[in-house]
Amino acid sequence: MKYFILVIALILSFSAFAQDAQKEDVKVGLVLSGGGAKGFAHIGVLKVIEEAGVRIDYIAGTSMGAIVGGLYASGYNAAELDSIFTSVNFNNIIQDNLPRKAKTSYERDDAERYVVSLPFDHLKLSLPSSLSKGQNTYNLLAKNLDHISNINDFSKLPIPFFCIATDVEKGEQVILDKGYLPEALGASGALPSLFSPVLINGKLLIDGGVTNNYPVEELRAKGMDIIIGVDVQDTLRGRSNLKSASEVLLQINNYRTAKAMEEKRTQTDIYIRPSIDAYSVVSFNDGKVIMGTGRTKAMEQYDALKEVAMRQKPLSRKRIKPTPQDSLQIAAVSITGNEQYTRAYILGKLKLKPPITVSYDDFYNGINNLTATENFNRIGHRLQKVNDEFVLHIELKESSSTQSLRLALHYDDLFRTAALINFTKKGVLFKNDIASLDFILGDNIRYDFDYYIDKGFYWSVGVNSSYTSFEQGVSARLIEDLRDIPLDGINRVSLNYQDLTNRIYVQTLLAKQFTFDIGIQHKFLDIETETVVSTNEEETAVIFERSNLGGLYSQLKYDSLDNKYFPNSGVLFDADFDLFLASSDYNNDFTEFGVANARIKYAGSIGNIFTATVEAAGGFKVGGADNNSLDFFLGGYGAKKVNNIVPFLGYDYLSIAGDGYVKALFEVDFEVFPKNHLNLSANFANVGYDIFDKPENWLPPATFSGYSLGYGSETLLGPLRLKYTYSPEVKRSEWFISLGYEF
Repeated sequence: MKYFILVIALILSFSAFAQDAQKEDVKVGLVLSGGGAKGFAHIGVLKVIEEAGVRIDYIAGTSMGAIVGGLYASGYNAAELDSIFTSVNFNNIIQDNLPRKAKTSYERDDAERYVVSLPFDHLKLSLPSSLSKGQNTYNLLAKNLDHISNINDFSKLPIPFFCIATDVEKGEQVILDKGYLPEALGASGALPSLFSPVLINGKLLIDGGVTNNYPVEELRAKGMDIIIGVDVQDTLRGRSNLKSASEVLLQINNYRTAKAMEEKRTQTDIYIRPSIDAYSVVSFNDGKVIMGTGRTKAMEQYDALKEVAMRQKPLSRKRIKPTPQDSLQIAAVSITGNEQYTRAYILGKLKLKPPITVSYDDFYNGINNLTATENFNRIGHRLQKVNDEFVLHIELKESSSTQSLRLALHYDDLFRTAALINFTKKGVLFKNDIASLDFILGDNIRYDFDYYIDKGFYWSVGVNSSYTSFEQGVSARLIEDLRDIPLDGINRVSLNYQDLTNRIYVQTLLAKQFTFDIGIQHKFLDIETETVVSTNEEETAVIFERSNLGGLYSQLKYDSLDNKYFPNSGVLFDADFDLFLASSDYNNDFTEFGVANARIKYAGSIGNIFTATVEAAGGFKVGGADNNSLDFFLGGYGAKKVNNIVPFLGYDYLSIAGDGYVKALFEVDFEVFPKNHLNLSANFANVGYDIFDKPENWLPPATFSGYSLGYGSETLLGPLRLKYTYSPEVKRSEWFISLGYEF
């Protein structure tokens, strides 16, 4: 009996095998159109295709369809694509914004000072060719596609793939089916005016949607039996939706694609058009909703998709599953395309000295560091795996523009109104150098000149010259304490303050994190008032200081704050020491002295909308008891720091003086809606002369305190900060307002 059952089982198995062998096996191609943010709908459609069990044999895409399709072809499933795209800040991608920590202190100062930056080569002002160089897009794609970096033929991907780009010089479509996939996807999605063109094999390429936004014919030619198409292109709009110039121009651009789709739709076996007319090509914040529209529309075709799946055999091609790794071993680095910038400079920015084992995060931080220099239009990078190690290939396209004109505006309660005009020139005398001159007009004339030779890993060299001036009313009692001048009957004195500082310094990185400067400096101080009549007939004002000082200075700085003005996370440590060894000694009271100053600041998020900031600061002077011009002066808020003038809420500028101080600040910031903040602050300090002689003089409780309620906004001109402050010691409130980047 058991032999009979065995024979029957064998017959049934053979019959099933024979039927399976005769089963039809249709090849299915998937075409994904371009559409910017509307391309999120592709991911929703892919989820339904997977649920129906359809085997995709070839993928073709254009623009956003190329990016989604290329990632899917490389081995990601729809759920993984959902995670990738919803975690991306597309505002940073489009605008080429980089993490603040990716920039050196010099580059941060630049980024947090100017509102407008325009090329100014050959003394001709021009506009940038695009909003973004596409570097962040390239970095994102390279990071997520490094598992197939050794595959140059896209037909050898887990799912064969090609995408469409446009030769901008000939106006012809280019089929990209070989090369480096992140580069090809970046070219296919290089929307004119938004992203810079991409040079591949001698051809200057832009968005494929210009010539072919739905490559169904090209996909059919690959031997596909059935085509599934997802169309997220704009349709022609009625007159009620054509009210602006941009809408009319978009309509004109859509004439060709809308006409072409009439024929292309008939060549598509399963046509899916999600309901995305309410969204634009930049509606990235609606990504989840747009994905839902794709899923909803695809579910209407679920039975047809299921029927296709029933006509297919199981997938036989081996999938390459992306497997994120913690680190990689870089055995060597090859660099091409660098003419004005040395290998040491480039490796210094990358923070790589091969052979080296580096985390993926640190590797991409290094790429960001190089990008942040703005010296390159494009930084191509590819990891080639050789055994268990990688060779890093860097292909650079240096920026052809070496001069720029930059502008900014600012207002605060110390310097008042200010308009900044900057001229910057790169490659002045040497490779890797940069010269920059700020000229500031307004209520107070100022300037700031920098010349810097960046040597990468080695000691860099810099020269700085700056001139600062302001006029500020201060308490007459403060002047009496600092100088033996009777001011009976006078409450306020108008103080004229001028500072000229010149420095020559060298700079290096310590532990790849800390910036360390050391150099020599010259300082000219002129501090006087015309409020009080001078007893010297040759002088028209009482002069507190008019001396040239010379000496040494040093600074150690670490800055990982994600935002200078409204941080959500990070740490700032800034310490400096100035040693003054000589003076022209206007007041005949000079002796050698040193000034030490330090502060540390920590910011951390509480939930998604609250941020807590804690700051501690302090300083002291060694020697020079008779010279008070570089003592610490506390008070004010929102202006660029000058010498030892320290901000302190609750008091006006230069209200509290001493040769030593300690200060603590606590702040809670509430981002009520994007880029708009409400905050509560409290600061406490002990300030005075010789306070560090006895612990009770500088340890809590605080002698001075101030509290504030503030509003802040991240505007096009820079940060707007408004503070209402109160101090219980003086029982008086102070208002402070600051608009624009500090300079």
